[in-house]
Amino acid sequence: MTDRPFIPVRIAVLTVSDTRSLDEDRSGQLLAERITEAGHILVDRAIVTDDIEKIRAKVLEWSRTDGVDVVITTGGTGFTGRDVTPEALEPIFEKRMDGFSEVFHRISYDKIGTSTIQSRATGGVVNATFVFVLPGSPGACKDAWDGILKPQLDYRHMPCNFVEIMPRLDEHLRRGGGGSA
Repeated sequence: MTDRPFIPVRIAVLTVSDTRSLDEDRSGQLLAERITEAGHILVDRAIVTDDIEKIRAKVLEWSRTDGVDVVITTGGTGFTGRDVTPEALEPIFEKRMDGFSEVFHRISYDKIGTSTIQSRATGGVVNATFVFVLPGSPGACKDAWDGILKPQLDYRHMPCNFVEIMPRLDEHLRRGGGGSA
């Protein structure tokens, strides 16, 4: 850490589930608690069913909102027929963050071994908004937050972090380079 000031980030959390309500959503609740404990702002929290159009619509809505810097989804990253979160979101990524998946799997491997291969966690940028797609288990959300997102969403983290590049995520749009759906 440096002597830089802490800058709160505005984060929305989306749980993808056919069976959970907000009261039963342990993963979304864990993320919400960690976000606020870290000093960030939880701007919204929602649940949608495992439906490509519903997932995509909610993330696009938040990505087009000035008050949201980051969207974190939880659920729908496995291989069953209902797991469609990567299919919903990867096509709208302007930039894909391969390193997020790689680091997530490295952290996960240290905890659950080869079972990490059953997750398709991913990340990218949509409308100048960071989007992180996490598995639906509280343990995976804890690992992703504690091991990757908490430090990268802290402006004081060195040598680099997501917060310092947030103002430049839409440079291509300002130059007339187009954008996503």
